[in-house]
Amino acid sequence: MSDVPAARSASTPVVLPIPRAALWLAGTVILALAVYYFIGVDQGAISVSGHNYYIHEFMHDGRHFFGFPCH
Repeated sequence: MSDVPAARSASTPVVLPIPRAALWLAGTVILALAVYYFIGVDQGAISVSGHNYYIHEFMHDGRHFFGFPCH
């Protein structure tokens, strides 16, 4: 038996130019804020989807799981 470690392939990091990294960051922030709104803020009365409660009811269990009150 040999004590020689197995050969590893060297991984190279992904390098993004600053404009592309800023675009990814902005997209991630916008997506995170939209998810936060629909799970935590959308109450039906101030809903962007009108006077229906479809989004509220769809996200209802997730709201309680993440600690948002809704009633």
